[in-house]
Amino acid sequence: MPDLFTSIKQPILTRLQNELDSRLGYHNITHTLDVLEQAEVLAEQEKVTDKHDLLLLKIAAVFHDSGFLFVYKNHEEKSCEIASESLRNVFSEEDIKKVFGMIMATKIPQTPNTLLEQIICDADLDYLGRNDFEPVSRSLHKEFLTFKIIPEDIIWDHIQIKFFESHHYFTGTSISKRNGKKLKHLNILKERSNWPQ
Repeated sequence: MPDLFTSIKQPILTRLQNELDSRLGYHNITHTLDVLEQAEVLAEQEKVTDKHDLLLLKIAAVFHDSGFLFVYKNHEEKSCEIASESLRNVFSEEDIKKVFGMIMATKIPQTPNTLLEQIICDADLDYLGRNDFEPVSRSLHKEFLTFKIIPEDIIWDHIQIKFFESHHYFTGTSISKRNGKKLKHLNILKERSNWPQ
C-alpha cells in the first residue's frame, strides 16, 4: 500500500513526464524533482518537524509548476486548480489553502508569508547559488526564446543581472548556503556583459 504522499505524487509526476511540452527545457520534471529535493533539505535545516506541514510542502513542490501542462503565463493559478482536483477529497480546506499559498508564493516576484512559503521559494530558485547555474540558465534562456517570453535581440545577461539584483533568499539556510556563490555568478555576468559599475 503506497503512502499518502506517493499516491498523490506519482500521478502528477507521470503527467509531467508524459504531457509537458518537450520544448520546456527549464520548467520540466527535472526542475520539479529538484524543487522537491531542495524543499526537503531546506525544511530539515530550517527545523520543520511537523510531519503534516512537511507533507503539504512536498505536495506544493510537486504541483507548483503543473500549470505548464496547460498554460505558460500565470501557470501558478492553473497549478492550484490541478492540485485542488487531487487534494479536495483527501485534505481539509485549510490544508489546501496552505498548498495554494505555497504555490502562489513562487510567482515572480516571490511573496512568501510563512516559513513553508519561504522554503518553497528558495527551493524554486536554488540554482541561482549553485555550481550548475550556467547550464540551467541556458535552458531557461532557450525556453524563454521558444515561448517568446523575451525578444531575441535582448541581452540575456542583462536580464539575469536585473533579476539577480531584485532577488533575495528568504531562509537563513539559503542565505548562508547560496548567497556567496550567487554573488560570484552575478559578478561574472557583470564582467562578461561590461555592465556599468
